[in-house]
Amino acid sequence: MKVLSLIPPLVQVNTPYPATSFLTGFLRSLGYEAVQDDLGLGLVLRLFSEDGLDRIRASIDERIGSEPLIRSNPSIGFFLEAFTEYRKTISPVIRFLQGKDATLAHRIASRTLLPEGPRFAPVDIADLEWAFGGMGTQDQAKHLASLYIDDLTDVIQAGVDPQFSLSRYGEKLAASAPSLEPLLDELEKGHPLIPELLEGLVKSTVERHRPDVVLLTVPFPGCMLGALRIASTIRKIDPRIRIALGGGYVNTELRKVKDGRLLRFFDAITLDDGERPLEKLLEFWEGTGSRDRLLRTFLESSRVPGAIEFCSSPEVHDIPQTGTGFPTLDGLPLGSYLSLVEMLNPMHRFWSDLHWNKLMLAHGCYWHQCSFCDISLDYIKRYEISPVQLTVERMKRLYAESGSSGFHFVDEAAPPAVLKELSRQLVSEGLSFSWWGNIRFEKAFSREVTEMMSDAGCVAVSGGLEVASDRLLKKMKKGVTVEQVARVTRNFRESRVLVHAYLMYGFPTQTVQETIDSLERVRQLFREGCLSSAFWHRFSATVHSGVGMAPEDYGIRIDSREESVFAENDLPFEDESGVDHDRFGPGLRKAVYNYMLGIGLDEDVRSWFEFKVPKPQVDPFLIRRALES
Repeated sequence: MKVLSLIPPLVQVNTPYPATSFLTGFLRSLGYEAVQDDLGLGLVLRLFSEDGLDRIRASIDERIGSEPLIRSNPSIGFFLEAFTEYRKTISPVIRFLQGKDATLAHRIASRTLLPEGPRFAPVDIADLEWAFGGMGTQDQAKHLASLYIDDLTDVIQAGVDPQFSLSRYGEKLAASAPSLEPLLDELEKGHPLIPELLEGLVKSTVERHRPDVVLLTVPFPGCMLGALRIASTIRKIDPRIRIALGGGYVNTELRKVKDGRLLRFFDAITLDDGERPLEKLLEFWEGTGSRDRLLRTFLESSRVPGAIEFCSSPEVHDIPQTGTGFPTLDGLPLGSYLSLVEMLNPMHRFWSDLHWNKLMLAHGCYWHQCSFCDISLDYIKRYEISPVQLTVERMKRLYAESGSSGFHFVDEAAPPAVLKELSRQLVSEGLSFSWWGNIRFEKAFSREVTEMMSDAGCVAVSGGLEVASDRLLKKMKKGVTVEQVARVTRNFRESRVLVHAYLMYGFPTQTVQETIDSLERVRQLFREGCLSSAFWHRFSATVHSGVGMAPEDYGIRIDSREESVFAENDLPFEDESGVDHDRFGPGLRKAVYNYMLGIGLDEDVRSWFEFKVPKPQVDPFLIRRALES
């Protein structure tokens, strides 16, 4: 039995999403002929080509015939005027972003090669010199080429397909959608360009591999539309091919799925870790296993045709981390991924620039208490460490396959003890790897530990400061204080490690004063050099979180909603405090964006808002005193 694992449009374009590499390696360890491919990257490369631009222009010209006002869109207007330049430069730019023509950087950085559309308007020569200096030609060119790609992405969104983006394609259609209807409607009435390109990719991929089974991983809501398109095309090509669906979005939002129409696209849907469920599913399809030995798998009901049935034997258990095998990148188009630098902040580059091999140090979260997190789901609550020596061996193998010495540990929160041991092991073996990942700002990260991590190749960490309010941090069971975060982040920064903080606003019972005070603390953290970057997220209550399971404990009331037969995650709620948190979002994001550029660090935080807000009640030197104590 041959198994083909596919990454659907669109996750990211700089490095492959890790699910297929883990599953492919695992299935090969069982003796299956397992292969993989990234159709998301394939779609992007077909769009951003001479032929792709020709087809984009033809689609826009067709729309202009019935919607002449579309030409007034700034992105479309500029694209049409500069089309010849775009067509001439698209292939060289793609090759440059793939790392295949470094010398082009000089032409791009000279600002004489690329057509510069609306995305270039905010670009300031002084900002470029500040960010890249006189010798940062490659990075400066990457940034300008990324803006060029962003301009074209805006053209596709405005003139061809509003659902398109370089990541999370069609996200709003699938996120917490109680019905499958919006996705089915989009499949039927969406503009034909992207479906046609994707259909061509699917046909060539299936023809090349001739699989018996196709696995589709859907990590985010924005990948579901692409997965449906791929499955629909495979059904037309060869209905005998069995198709299974899994991934983070499925594990989170489709746990109670009832809509039998999904069976038109997928023969099976699995939840949580895929290794054991897939092993038992493939045995079932081969005839060597039985239906009553399946694990966390949705199939067509054996009693009611067209209905979905959940099959999960209590006697079948997940495979321990030591038994999942070695991930492999074999078959993925490693030389074709695009390195983008969309923001000037160095920390933000880690998400979009360069190839990063993906690994986990542990399954689940060792803390698993934060009330905003999906603490009731397997990917959080089942905590199991991978032996450090096994992690090091996996790093060596992935380095040998990819030629890249960079690693991104995708843990919910990397355990401090494991990071210490990993650092010792990497140093003792003389391995010059670079790595980064998500942590909790624990007291365990002393200056000694952060120096050890830095010496072992740690280049960046990210972690949750969240609401930056001790009252609310305690209420959300975060287990840290603002002063503790300040000391830990200072330790990392003084050890030459970049630090990103995840921030949150609109947590239940949060007052306007607390929001302003939180921004003031964040300002001080940037001013004292504790943070390299940060981003504000709007709080949302989810079904599987502590808040979602006990809303009364957090002073919110869940609004009545349509019963879901498809996706279920975000919960509409009413905060009894009555604060309109949404209006603070633009000011909070504007402030942090400027702080990342070193701007406004000594200004009153009230200046970032276009409406009156209260004066901060926080000591303006709170963080400095905490660091000195």
